[in-house]
Amino acid sequence: MLPFLQPFVAPFTPVSPVTVDGLSLYLPPEPSRPAPAVVLVHGGPVPAELPQRPPSWPAYVGYGSLLAAAGVVGVMFEHGYRTPDSLDTAALDVRRAVSVAREHPSVDSGRTVLWFFSGGGVLAGDWLAAPPPWLAAVALTYPICDHRPGVQTSVVTPIAAGATVPVLLTRVEHEFDFVVPTQEAFLRAAPAVSVIDVPGAEHGFETINDTDAARSAISSAVTWTTGHALGRP
Repeated sequence: MLPFLQPFVAPFTPVSPVTVDGLSLYLPPEPSRPAPAVVLVHGGPVPAELPQRPPSWPAYVGYGSLLAAAGVVGVMFEHGYRTPDSLDTAALDVRRAVSVAREHPSVDSGRTVLWFFSGGGVLAGDWLAAPPPWLAAVALTYPICDHRPGVQTSVVTPIAAGATVPVLLTRVEHEFDFVVPTQEAFLRAAPAVSVIDVPGAEHGFETINDTDAARSAISSAVTWTTGHALGRP
């Protein structure tokens, strides 16, 4: 079994998402009023021929369910980052997904957190450069914070120093060699970023490392994102 299709290592009560215009919305139980949203942005490139698509991957089902249990709307979708030259398409897909989510009646359009994973980290740049007033925070989990050589598009790190929203970076001890320098450069540019370190963990630890450290990191990241979404950081 592929590592990212293994079970989520943290305990959670599964929530069946509501499908709306290509989005999977994990709604809080019996919400009495619209709730803030946390939009999950998967990594890439994800090959078009891969049979199981990101919204059904165990990590995102787990995170979506945990977010809903914490009182926010977890939003998952698939963007078009399938090859290195499709990042512009993916960036537009992210904007569309955020717009659709914020228009849903179960969502408080005034507070949204964007949570980028792995290769999706390179899609965070525009949001950090010009955060809209409703963007409560940005989270990055084992992100690639810069593009590999040969990819012509804006990068995240030069923007980081001017970020005006709270930012969280979760990093793992056994990260891919090519990712580490991008994270280090990001943190040098933006020293105020909050950091969660996951000892003994690998890239994609949520379905790889069945350890207390991994579970603690998942819990801490969910607490951070929901806290900022709810205005209780």
